[in-house]
Amino acid sequence: MSLEGRVALVTGGSRGIGKSIVERLARDGAKVAFVYNSSSEASEKIVADLAAEGFEAAAWKCNVRSKEEAVSVIEQVIEKWEKIDILVNNAGIIKDGLLATMTDEMWHDVIETNLTSVFNFCQAITRPMMSARYGRIINMSSVAASVSNPGQSNYAASKGGIEGFTKCLATELARRGITCNAVAPGFIATDMTEDVRNAAGDVIKKKIPCRRLGEPDDIANAVAFFASDAASYVTGQVLKVDGGLTLGGL
Repeated sequence: MSLEGRVALVTGGSRGIGKSIVERLARDGAKVAFVYNSSSEASEKIVADLAAEGFEAAAWKCNVRSKEEAVSVIEQVIEKWEKIDILVNNAGIIKDGLLATMTDEMWHDVIETNLTSVFNFCQAITRPMMSARYGRIINMSSVAASVSNPGQSNYAASKGGIEGFTKCLATELARRGITCNAVAPGFIATDMTEDVRNAAGDVIKKKIPCRRLGEPDDIANAVAFFASDAASYVTGQVLKVDGGLTLGGL
């Protein structure tokens, strides 16, 4: 699944799943731009480490909730590398709490970071990809969109919205050679899930048929597939990468 000659842009690329995606796409041959919110030191290290391996990457600080900043980043990446072939919308946060006590800030922060950011970057990249008659858009959903988890109404709403958005956009762009798919991770061993894992790690594993938590590379592998020409006839799909968690059963 070579990505030689391709240019990719990844949001939320400085740590966890995003970092693994950046590294995987770069090692598959793409030039990779990624955005971060506050992890400038970590981002610089990713760029330097990939450069030491002979791969090309660049990082931009960006508030993904801002349409203006999303447009600016896309313009700068195109100015640097002339195009963007692959967009991975990975930026996301969690602010859990029962609905009865959830603040407006908790709701809006999660919706705007997780869902509005996808709108911002997809809208900004649509015309360049349509002009090129080629593109791969991969949006990060979650099994939370289809499996209820008390205390995550804001997060579940954002991820459910991403899945509906992905399918609609796929139908709009298919005739222009652009695919749009989503990846829905299950429980993945990242900083974001550390508190949950520490509190109920063994219980969670027993609910997963594969009997292990996922690794960020498991998600990066799925993204790399959707980003490649091997997935040229796949669009509007949501791929659950969850070790079988959503299969149900005993």
